[in-house]
Amino acid sequence: AHFNMAQHKQAEAAFRRCRQLEPHRLGGMEIYSTVLWFLKREHELCYLAQEMVALDRLAPQTWCVLGNCFSLQREFETAIKFFHRAVQVDTSFTYAYTLAGHEHVSNEAFEKAMASFRDALRYDDRHYNAWYGLGTIYLKQEKYQLAEYHFRRALAINPWNSVLHCYLGMALLSGGACEEAITVLQRAIDMDSMNPLARLRKAMALSHLQQNDEALAELMSLQQLAPRESTVHVQMGKVQKKLGKWHDALASFNHALDLDPKSGNMIKALIDKLQMADMMEDE
Repeated sequence: AHFNMAQHKQAEAAFRRCRQLEPHRLGGMEIYSTVLWFLKREHELCYLAQEMVALDRLAPQTWCVLGNCFSLQREFETAIKFFHRAVQVDTSFTYAYTLAGHEHVSNEAFEKAMASFRDALRYDDRHYNAWYGLGTIYLKQEKYQLAEYHFRRALAINPWNSVLHCYLGMALLSGGACEEAITVLQRAIDMDSMNPLARLRKAMALSHLQQNDEALAELMSLQQLAPRESTVHVQMGKVQKKLGKWHDALASFNHALDLDPKSGNMIKALIDKLQMADMMEDE
């Protein structure tokens, strides 16, 4: 239940208790390995993989755990081979198709990813992770209506997941439905107040609607959650510029530049535009 609600820390604690009670359990360990992947617990994931191999090296769950282990180490091709091995062992093991799909998305191999997600839905059309996976591909391809459709299908199955609401909100925002996007993104925040992406996108939607004071308040709140996220400071600078707070905007852009020098050209361009606007204002 915690996993389906994207509550990964609570899910990890529940799985640890489960393994204490049933140390030889195979079922659900593929989900546990994904929880560890999300939490970036590389040591624990490698240990789980070793234990799974010792328990049953031929089980599809074992191959999925191994795949997640290599995925976390950014050995994507090896991870995909292990996920494919899981479905060779058990062709109806739906979750392995989905894991392979997400791995292909990471490599931007979208056609292969779509094939994997569709294979998962062929075996279980209520597998919300596959609907979500297809939605993320369409979002990346800027096919916003298709993305919205697939995120809604995922939410119809699992309405309690903050991440799904967040991505639906992102699709709506990208498609220009800002007011509906704000409603959906607020729902994501209500489910998980620590969801930084939902707060950032809500602020962007508010700014699109020229509700810049509300957008700035949202970004100030977000800054407390993610103080070292340069994107937050960039967006804050843009909103402060709209509000005529030139010096605050310049400070936000400079802070973003300090945090993310690799995006220097983009941020410097924003600073140049700000300074030019300030000079024109003085004239």
